[in-house]
Amino acid sequence: MNKQILSIGVALLIGSIAQAQDIPQSQVPSIIVNKFNKEFPKASDIEWEMDGNLYNVDFEMGWNKDHDVWYNAEGDVVKHKEEIAKSELPKAVKDRIKTDFKGYSVDDLERITDNDKVVYKLELDALTQQDWDAIIDADGNLISKIED
Repeated sequence: MNKQILSIGVALLIGSIAQAQDIPQSQVPSIIVNKFNKEFPKASDIEWEMDGNLYNVDFEMGWNKDHDVWYNAEGDVVKHKEEIAKSELPKAVKDRIKTDFKGYSVDDLERITDNDKVVYKLELDALTQQDWDAIIDADGNLISKIED
């Protein structure tokens, strides 16, 4: 039984390593690097990796604002995940939080744009209630809610 668990663990580890591998910027096609540099000229702490057939770049903008952007081989952005401030949430999302999570504090906000669809991922913390990880779309619809 222990050998089976160990084998499964090793297989998962190898699979996760094979799925995303760090690469130097010199191995990223110039069309992608040029688009990235044009769109994010003030990016810092830049790290590139291959994620399947997509090029993923992890970087910071400003003071501690993390971003992850995935490009296809043609240089098109297919997904963008970025940390945001509460003030950047759309009114519909703020209204949903007030309605469904009254008394909760909002933490670790991310705006995720995936093929032009935008959702907001957030942690909702309370002192006397269950904490939640939630995903809410730009129209204020609750997509998922998972106990944290």
